[in-house]
Amino acid sequence: MNFFLKLSKIDRRFIYLFIALVVVLPLILKPKFPVVVSKPVQDVYDYIEKLPEGSNVLISIDYDAASMPEQQPFLEALLRQLFKNKLKPILIVQWQLGAPLGTMGLEKIAKEMGAEYGKDYINLGYRPGYVAQMVGIGKEIRDFFKVDYKNIPLDSFPMMKNVHNYNDIALLVGLEAGATYLAWIEYAGGRFKQKIALALNAVSAPDAYYFYQSGQIVGLVGGMKGAAEYEVLVDKPDLAVAGMASQSYSHLVIILFIILGNIAYFIEKGMKNKEGGK
Repeated sequence: MNFFLKLSKIDRRFIYLFIALVVVLPLILKPKFPVVVSKPVQDVYDYIEKLPEGSNVLISIDYDAASMPEQQPFLEALLRQLFKNKLKPILIVQWQLGAPLGTMGLEKIAKEMGAEYGKDYINLGYRPGYVAQMVGIGKEIRDFFKVDYKNIPLDSFPMMKNVHNYNDIALLVGLEAGATYLAWIEYAGGRFKQKIALALNAVSAPDAYYFYQSGQIVGLVGGMKGAAEYEVLVDKPDLAVAGMASQSYSHLVIILFIILGNIAYFIEKGMKNKEGGK
């Protein structure tokens, strides 16, 4: 009983410190954490696994730094799968602040997998006017992307010589932090029948399940949990799996503190009532 009374008077800064340790340590130590792969995530992985070698995959970076913890781990896991299967990522950016994040992830994994720029992958960067761009790619990608992100002409890269429109793109993968994916579905999917897979922030993912259930997208990766599932599928558990461990352990600790705090409160209240009765 004395333990609970002491606990009720503990300096809250010690609680904050304890929570911080529970959050940070799994990110550093990366312990094994059980992750069950959901069907929407499995469907994205399986669809990519079935693509013929040499297929082009358009990746749209539609997020910024605020969504980096959820989206960046999936981007890296996706790129590992693409390079392993000898598929060719074409990176474009619809959110300007996401340009350095996409570039960072692409260059990191390309170096890790030994991919060659212009032959195995390309970064087209950011262009304004995303709706016109989505429609325009259906005719000719060079109408909007005459050069890559370094201003080098597109036709100087071997992998882009035969890429003109959605007919030359096996799959579009949108990494989404907002509503840009609705335009992708409406224009690229609805008008040009482009196959689409989506990775959305956890807060937005529930709204996109309608499109998955209707078959308008091939699969859906939701939030950090979805990214962790994808890391498991590509057999490279990394920051998303560690982040899920960190998140889960911190939630358990918070629940534990709430329970202990309530026990301490009722014990203290009962003792005061007894003293008042005397």
